Amino acid sequence: MNGGTTSGGRGNAGGARLGNGKDNGNGSRPGSGSRAASTRISPARLVAVDVLEAVRADEAYANLLLPTRIRRAGLSRADAAFATELTYGTLRMQGFYDRVIELAANRPAEAVDPAVLDVLRLGAHQLLATRVATHAAVNEQVELARRVAPKAAGFANAVLRTISRTSPEEWRELVAEGTSGEDARLAAVTSHPEWIVRALRTALEHEGRGDELEALLHADNASPRVNLAVLPGLGVDTTGIDGFEPDRFSPIGAVAGDPIAAAEASGGRIRVQDEGSQLAALALSRAVPVRPGERWLDLCAGPGGKTAVLAAEALAGGARLSANETVPVRAELVRSAIAGVPLDVDVHVGDGRDLDLDVLGAPDGFDRILLDAPCTGLGALRRRPEARWRKAPADVAELTKLQGELFDSAFAALAPGGILAYVTCSPHTAETHGVLAAALRRAGSIAEQLDTRLVVEGLSQHPLDLAGAPETVQLWPHRHGTDAMFIALVRKRQGGASAAGAAR
Repeated sequence: MNGGTTSGGRGNAGGARLGNGKDNGNGSRPGSGSRAASTRISPARLVAVDVLEAVRADEAYANLLLPTRIRRAGLSRADAAFATELTYGTLRMQGFYDRVIELAANRPAEAVDPAVLDVLRLGAHQLLATRVATHAAVNEQVELARRVAPKAAGFANAVLRTISRTSPEEWRELVAEGTSGEDARLAAVTSHPEWIVRALRTALEHEGRGDELEALLHADNASPRVNLAVLPGLGVDTTGIDGFEPDRFSPIGAVAGDPIAAAEASGGRIRVQDEGSQLAALALSRAVPVRPGERWLDLCAGPGGKTAVLAAEALAGGARLSANETVPVRAELVRSAIAGVPLDVDVHVGDGRDLDLDVLGAPDGFDRILLDAPCTGLGALRRRPEARWRKAPADVAELTKLQGELFDSAFAALAPGGILAYVTCSPHTAETHGVLAAALRRAGSIAEQLDTRLVVEGLSQHPLDLAGAPETVQLWPHRHGTDAMFIALVRKRQGGASAAGAAR
């Protein structure tokens, strides 16, 4: 990038308002209040900035709020896709865009009004990562800025025009120049907190695949495809679904031309679900043949996607399934998720660390337990883009303590010979191998690790490129196109203590 352009742009953004008094491409002048109101802001941009504000101000979750806002606005399919790209893309790359905005405005991002910063981030995404025409991105974002803070329209105009004069590649070079060290550089240009970059590097190096770090970071910023789980054994007819075809790995996985419509029309028998989540549930249900009458438990069941898979598998094998969830609202989500499976599933609300096996209907313990443990969610940054900005290293210590306590509770609730699937949607080694190793030490000789890789590879429709010890499986966005699910299967030996006496 030409240095003169950079300094000139920064000076203009911080002082004089570029474009004032000049036609902005649609017949209105940015400085003209009466005519500026005639600028039409697309409904997709309105929805996107509304969600960005809710995520920032109210700690809303984009993946939960955005569909509601899209329905409320009555967006067409094309506009809904555009709003989704704008919202998710902006949240994923927020850290990078903030640094670009700082360079263009010659002031820290923290010094910009938060609502205006939302508008600038949204504009930066359009200018640097989409095919949106520059005039459309700038003009409509300026009008959005005028709505949230009328006096900021000129500032927004100057910053966005400065950003538009430089290519994305040059902005990446400029952002990288302000960093010190490789992890800091990768964090800045791929829009990840540096502590997360270090954690992901450690996780990959644990498998001997440290050279894949940059590919993983870029995969975190790619829009994931929507995967479907066709619940097994329910007689789902998929012949009329447009673009329907089996997915790569999961035996119940699929993709479709309009996956949301396919799921909504199925009566709950087809669900939107990542392939990694499907494999995690199936690893437990298909680790060994099911004996009729087995008792299963989904310990931390909300929001219920894996519960639905287990319910269909339990129905097919003649097993009984219970589910437990700490939060009542999430327990309702579980009940909704399993509504399409004709199986009576008891959904309990309670602390998974304090199980009453009599109340749960398994006084002698469970034959299979899924522990999809609460975690940092670093494995699902593609789908929950705001998560990377909300988590901190201190969260890991708190979560690993909880994960260990839940593991102990689940293992105690196993009947002799029973199998526990410990699952996290995080590859952080403290939440995966660290928790597992500590829990196995506490369990002692009655805990037996199974060959989880053998089980998962036996499920997969195509070869999986897995690394590390065979007792655990780590899936990856860049390698498998799934969330970074960690799966470990542990059996309680037949000579182990009775779960009824061990569980609290």
